[in-house]
Amino acid sequence: MKDRQQDTTQQIQTDGLKKWRKIFAFFGPAYLVAVGYLDPGNWATDIAGGSKFGYTLIWVLLMSNLMALLLQSLSVRLGIVRGLDLAQTNREYYPKWMNYILYVFAEIAIAATDLAEVLGMAIGLQLLFGLDLIWGVWIAALDTLLLLVLQRFGIRVMEAFIISLISIVGGAFLIEVFWAKPDIGGIINGFKPSLPNDEALYIAIGIIGATVMPHNLYLHSALVQTRKIKRDAQSIKNAIRYNFWDSVIALNIAFFVNAAILILAAAAFHKTGLYEISGLHDAYKMLSNILGPLAPILFAVALIAAGQSSTVTGTLAGQIVMEGYLHFRMNPALRRLLTRMLAIIPSVIIISLFGENSANEMLIFSQVLLSMQLGFAIIPLIHFVADKEKMGQFAIKLPIKILSWIVCILIVILNIKLIYDEEIHLFENDSISSWIKILLGAGSLGLLLFLLSIIFYPWLIEAKKLSFNIHNLPIRREIKEVKHFKSIGISLDFSEADNRVLDYLPLVTNKKSHILIFHITESASANYYGKLADDYEVKFDTGKLDEYKYLLTKEGYMHVETQLGYGNPALALSKLIRDNNVDLLIMAKHGHKGWRDLLFGTTTSQIHHNTDIPIMIV
Repeated sequence: MKDRQQDTTQQIQTDGLKKWRKIFAFFGPAYLVAVGYLDPGNWATDIAGGSKFGYTLIWVLLMSNLMALLLQSLSVRLGIVRGLDLAQTNREYYPKWMNYILYVFAEIAIAATDLAEVLGMAIGLQLLFGLDLIWGVWIAALDTLLLLVLQRFGIRVMEAFIISLISIVGGAFLIEVFWAKPDIGGIINGFKPSLPNDEALYIAIGIIGATVMPHNLYLHSALVQTRKIKRDAQSIKNAIRYNFWDSVIALNIAFFVNAAILILAAAAFHKTGLYEISGLHDAYKMLSNILGPLAPILFAVALIAAGQSSTVTGTLAGQIVMEGYLHFRMNPALRRLLTRMLAIIPSVIIISLFGENSANEMLIFSQVLLSMQLGFAIIPLIHFVADKEKMGQFAIKLPIKILSWIVCILIVILNIKLIYDEEIHLFENDSISSWIKILLGAGSLGLLLFLLSIIFYPWLIEAKKLSFNIHNLPIRREIKEVKHFKSIGISLDFSEADNRVLDYLPLVTNKKSHILIFHITESASANYYGKLADDYEVKFDTGKLDEYKYLLTKEGYMHVETQLGYGNPALALSKLIRDNNVDLLIMAKHGHKGWRDLLFGTTTSQIHHNTDIPIMIV
């Protein structure tokens, strides 16, 4: 009896452990999303709000967090149920011209996010090491390789890295808030909604833009697909529930960190009459005077950690958006470099023209710009998750649908009011050209009309709702016969790799095949003078080709020719292939790795682009 009870207890513990392992297997994607809510742009809006208005705007942070939780849960639902991310679903629902515009807006949002990360990283380096902001911006370009390194270790390592950085940021601010001794009563009153003036509205919209970020909706809908689940109704339901709690935990951590930044600014600056601490530089300097010498160091370290964590998710979102909208894949390093250059170039220009003080204004503007892009991501998302035809039993119910549209309308109205107020100020300024005013008015009207079009298109046109295909070409019904190769080219580089090329030759040729042996001379003389070159290397290579011709003739091949090319291997070899009507090229794999691959490993790729014949790489 006692043994049976022990077995039962042990079985319950085992089942409980398995259940918790299953739940924890879904945890992770939301933390990659949550770092977007902790980037330097959030710091700028939080510090500005806390120093100018004390604890008054804490309710905006809470409201933004609840909005974010709702919208991210919709994004999770879309990714799990449809197995498509938001960009792919847009391509399924909307016509091409709309998708191109939505893609541009998504890229603007990602560039605005990256702008905040670049500036935050640069400011953090300047605060710690006294580095000029311009140099800090250029150094920020070096972390383009960070994502590539992390991707080699898999998604779990990337998630662990991000969680570590979040811990650094959160820990630093919790310590500083403890030192600042905030007013608990003031914090509680801060949850009562109020907006003292138009400036508070501008900062509130910036806080919303910094919290509910457009690229996170694309990102989350893709990241939840990294967890394999069964496709039955119960498994999908469980996956939605587990990912929702993942989002609750991650986004609440982000909320507490953002609230800590705002509370720190309110307790350290607003309480002492420092109402104009809207910049990260000012905050750093004043923390030393108010909280002691360690506080600004923690501030700067957390700033760098926040920038680094956010840069990873921005790059991932860029790849997801580009592949989803354009069905175009780019090398991750180039994609990262493109995203970063879109942030670095404007930063360098503005800092050069207006000085380092402009960095703080750019940070807040980047968050307002993000908020202005939100409607173009939220509206399609709500349409998709409410579509019963595609989502089936997992389409959102009426109460959630109503709440989602209320959130969407609130964000859109706030942004329309912001744009309206800003344009009214510009129109009242007589020094601004009438043409500029007309262009601004036309641009705003165009944005409003496009916003209305993506709202009503699925309802009025009953969008095509075609099945989404990653690859549009249908499977062929038959296999066509390919003509036999008449002329085979073999590229030799006079190394050990040549033996592999020659060993594979009998697989694709017979003794009567026409064989052309190619080699490219790359000496300085060959590069400058081409066929006119007659240096030692040209003579040596010619003799080596003759030796290989003799070998193949001796093996019984009846038609063997040799041809020497000059200069750039990829261009010269491509020309030889075209001039001799080669049907197939056999060449050896170069074997370069790491930095050598970047320097030397371009020949095969360029030949693929410059010719349309099969290439056999051995």
